[in-house]
Amino acid sequence: MTRHVPALVVGGGISGLVCANALSRAGIEAQLVEASVRPGGVINSVTRGGYLLELGPQSFSGTPALRELCAELGISNELLQAPPHAPRYILIDGELRPVPLSPPAFFMSSLINSSTKWTLVRDILGKSIPPDGDESVADFVRRKFSHQLLDRLAGPFVSGIYAGDPERLSIRSAFPQLHEAEKSAGSIVRGMLRLAKSRKGPRERPTLQSFREGNETLVRALAKQLGPALLTETSVTAISGQTDSSFDLRLECRGLDESVSTRCLILATPADVTGRLLSPLDSSFETLLRSIEYAPVAVVSLGYRKKDAGHALNGFGFLVPRSAGLRVLGTVWNSSLFPGRAPEGQALLTSFVGGATDPAATKLKPEELVSLVHREISTLLSLKSEPVFSNVTIWPRALPQYNLGHGDRLAALAKACLRFSGLWLTGNYLREPAIGSCVDQAFAVAEEVRVVYAG
Repeated sequence: MTRHVPALVVGGGISGLVCANALSRAGIEAQLVEASVRPGGVINSVTRGGYLLELGPQSFSGTPALRELCAELGISNELLQAPPHAPRYILIDGELRPVPLSPPAFFMSSLINSSTKWTLVRDILGKSIPPDGDESVADFVRRKFSHQLLDRLAGPFVSGIYAGDPERLSIRSAFPQLHEAEKSAGSIVRGMLRLAKSRKGPRERPTLQSFREGNETLVRALAKQLGPALLTETSVTAISGQTDSSFDLRLECRGLDESVSTRCLILATPADVTGRLLSPLDSSFETLLRSIEYAPVAVVSLGYRKKDAGHALNGFGFLVPRSAGLRVLGTVWNSSLFPGRAPEGQALLTSFVGGATDPAATKLKPEELVSLVHREISTLLSLKSEPVFSNVTIWPRALPQYNLGHGDRLAALAKACLRFSGLWLTGNYLREPAIGSCVDQAFAVAEEVRVVYAG
């Protein structure tokens, strides 16, 4: 016997959780199925040895939609904000140098030379036209500014967001506002100012946030809200097609098979999983989605006695240019940003290794990664002893890469979806991988479903 579900959401990461909750609030009965034993995907907070660890994203940027969601879930009082003026550092010539966070600081900084500073003046006063074809982040920065800016600021920034390779990432897809700024105003600076003025509502300064008990607080609240509508350890084994405006699917839940039909099918699974599930409907799905690469990342959390650190650790942490020759991409000083991350008198430092430029690093054994990270950061932070705590989490497919041609792939994917009424895709492989962006996208998909369902 086939069970009918008005809306079926597949994939219990942040995108699927938010979408299913939004549908339920709109009065649409939604079932969410997740293959693993827990929802949340890479958002995973655990306590070990007195340390509160984030095994995935270490924090998130506050957005209006996220703030509203937290209020609806009753967890606003659990939000923590990092010190708004916490300095960020870049490793330059063996030293941690503060990143200039404002135009005056940029011009005063010794981080970049006078010729690079002049390129910013040239952008403000002059006019440039972006090329017709897709352009990599690296080519964009070299064309508009300089190789030094790419090496010392843009490249590390890309590593921090995407763990990506700026030579391959598309500026149009990875940083669309920069491309649009140049396209509309002939200047990055003038274009970004124009965009800021065009935004409606009060201007908000981006804030770095987490929760008192870790980022998974949001996941737990969403899961609790869904209740029995969330099924874990439940996989979609087949999508057989559309009959009578419904999709027919086979589910496997803890060894038991079930037939389900749904009018609205929302796939919030990773790109490769989505492609495999949709290939029986149209083989082009798998071809398009499999071409989206993911960067592997090792998350290495180390605990130290504060008295053994020569550096004050007053700030967000630091990023490492690839030219520095280290394998660490960057390090977040968790216990300097949020309370309760480490036992009294100790510090928690989380480093990232691997990414698109060094995927082999994630093949190292956990003890090798701990040794590598300690060796590379101990000199920078004047650490006088071995770590008293360590934890390693390896994500073989951590972050989707918006490489050259990503925009064309998304356009082809949207065209393929149009052939199947009642099919939607959401997830971090589409547009901007940040938690806030995934929340915005999931809300937008839920609204589209609501309109179709009501019609």
